[in-house]
Amino acid sequence: MTIAARPTTTTASQPAPKRGFKFTPGVMIWPAMLYLILTTQVPFFMTVYYSFFKYNLVIPDDRPFIGFGNYVSLLTNPQNLLIVWNTIVLAGGTLILTLLIGGILAMLLNREFAGRALLRTLMISSFLVMPIVTAVIWKNMLLNPVSGFFSWVLSSLGLQPVDWLAQFPMASVITMITWEWTPFAALILLTGLQSLPDDQLEAARLDGASPLQEFQHIVMPHWAQAIQVVVLMETIALLQVYGEIYGSTSGGPGLATTNLPYFIYQKAFAEYNIGLASAAGVLTVILTNILAVYLLRMISRTSASNKGG
Repeated sequence: MTIAARPTTTTASQPAPKRGFKFTPGVMIWPAMLYLILTTQVPFFMTVYYSFFKYNLVIPDDRPFIGFGNYVSLLTNPQNLLIVWNTIVLAGGTLILTLLIGGILAMLLNREFAGRALLRTLMISSFLVMPIVTAVIWKNMLLNPVSGFFSWVLSSLGLQPVDWLAQFPMASVITMITWEWTPFAALILLTGLQSLPDDQLEAARLDGASPLQEFQHIVMPHWAQAIQVVVLMETIALLQVYGEIYGSTSGGPGLATTNLPYFIYQKAFAEYNIGLASAAGVLTVILTNILAVYLLRMISRTSASNKGG
């Protein structure tokens, strides 16, 4: 009886993993992350650090630690609470107006008519104007009580000219910033509207839906993401408005148009109070995040209810 020899199998040894530096996608993104941290987070944490000190550039060597003293001073001063309220009114009023006017313009631009492409291109021109230039144009060419366009219109109608920036300062500032930001909202909303499939609208019309029902149940839920983009971007930008106020009202009359960014400018570069200005800057960042998160959640709930209905 012969026993067949069992074949011997040799397992190839696995190559040892190479050691050393590897250019993985995570490694390649680190230079950009490092640059972002150095340019954004380091200044922010320095601002937080200075907010805990009584630090004035007039006497830079005297910098005592006062803890939350600057924050307490900001939150207990009635004038500062008025400034916070001005910031919310300015941002909220402009955001509502840009969404309403931008939505109307988006629906008009979504229709076919001659010169639509040219009009769409020209409409964004106001958004490209620098904030300080916007303030100068509106202050001297439109709202001036002597030589402004609106005063000329009122005089032509036999009415008394109005000093808009003195009698209606907040409304005037909101108007000029709305003029500046409406094209941004309109173009974003127009992009969302053009991505809406036509068959959904045709099916709704065949089912007998009215224009209001069509807008409420089809257009608005589809617009939700575009509206979120507008709300998020504009909330961050409008809470940091500075150039328009500096060039038009300088925060006045009194404190009528002083918001947090202009207040920070006054404390840091007019009074050299770095500690108080840093605390106001930290509160501005916190307020921006709170309002942005709240508005986005409110829009998400509204769009969800519209889809459910």
